[in-house]
Amino acid sequence: MNGPLVVQKFGGSSLAEAGRIRHVAGRIARARATGAQLVVVVSAMGDTTDELLSLAAAITDEPDPRELDMLLATGEHQSATLVSMALHAQGVPAISLTGAQAGITTDASHGRARIANVEPRRVRAELDKGNVVIVAGFQGQRIGSDEGGQPGETTTLGRGGSDTTAVALAASLGADRCQIFTDVRGIYTADPRLVDDARQLDVIGYEEMLELAQQGAQVMQVRAVELGWINGVEIEVLSSFEDAPGTLIREDPLVEQRNKVRGLAHDRNVAKVTLLAVPDRPGIARSVFAPLADAGINVDMIVQNVGHDGATDLSFTVPRVELPRAEKVLAPVVAEMGARGMTTDPTVAKVSIIGAGLHNAPGYAARMFGTLADAGVNIEMISTSEVRITCVIEEASLKPALDALHGAFELERPDPIDADAALPRAG
Repeated sequence: MNGPLVVQKFGGSSLAEAGRIRHVAGRIARARATGAQLVVVVSAMGDTTDELLSLAAAITDEPDPRELDMLLATGEHQSATLVSMALHAQGVPAISLTGAQAGITTDASHGRARIANVEPRRVRAELDKGNVVIVAGFQGQRIGSDEGGQPGETTTLGRGGSDTTAVALAASLGADRCQIFTDVRGIYTADPRLVDDARQLDVIGYEEMLELAQQGAQVMQVRAVELGWINGVEIEVLSSFEDAPGTLIREDPLVEQRNKVRGLAHDRNVAKVTLLAVPDRPGIARSVFAPLADAGINVDMIVQNVGHDGATDLSFTVPRVELPRAEKVLAPVVAEMGARGMTTDPTVAKVSIIGAGLHNAPGYAARMFGTLADAGVNIEMISTSEVRITCVIEEASLKPALDALHGAFELERPDPIDADAALPRAG
């Protein structure tokens, strides 16, 4: 076959049971019938990864990272072999490969490895034989023998790692297209489960998509968007369950002509920590945040009040699931520095407006803050970047905040230039 080379990725919900696997195989077979060469990346079936994690937790509170990666990688192996079998049953030549067999090498960080290189010789050889190549996503093999480990060990890429696998393969193969099939049609102006007027976007730029993913939109994995942006891979997000146009993630030459706000993101996995009456002297911030970093706890928004009488309040956010660990890490720090105490609030959420060029467009911050005030939503913290304004609010106010902001920025209205900007969709 000399047709276009397409990398497709199917998520766990698309492969949750035998009927869905046969359905996916049918989609792959139809795409191949158009003459395309196909590399298909698959996630573990349904909730398999969570089930394997629960099984490991039932055995030990502290599973060995190397053994845990060996266990978790079996979920994608299972999916790859079953999709390959389903294609054979439909008369389509196919072969399943592990991440290592597909030439994916990573660093040594078990459970959160980063791809170091992709050398897809085996993948190209199988394509040349006329096979559809099914690759187990979310995994690779480590290079080097640092940290006392051995080269060639199985590693996993962390949550959403199959997206990263697909984009990395598309970049290394010079694919014509990278399609991410999921349980939604594409990228929306807001979560359609919360905002009735949420509208699907035809096109979104890499920078805007990266911010949406970082601020809580779960359609695409952050590292996959980064890889696509760096390597110029156009990514198309499509539904596994219906034949409908999706959303293209690519450089958007018309970004200056569009509504500056392209979408809203929200994140419930947030908790606020406040250290009270912290001594206002050099080195205090390091004494707070260095232990959190050493514990692998990510700190997001940070607000320090103006100091009075030699003391200041310091507030920041951490992932809600990490709050118990953060409290444990910080308790001795608070005592040692002589702060008055620590308060925490796990009932907050983040809401963000996102769009390229927001920092050059006066009035958007004021409109956001005014809209939330009119909706009776109190703002507890504020953070900004070149393409984002984020507020921490009470979680109970999240839906009214999203509804109000979606209406205030008229996101339900189609952009008049979208029709001209959209590229032809794949079948």
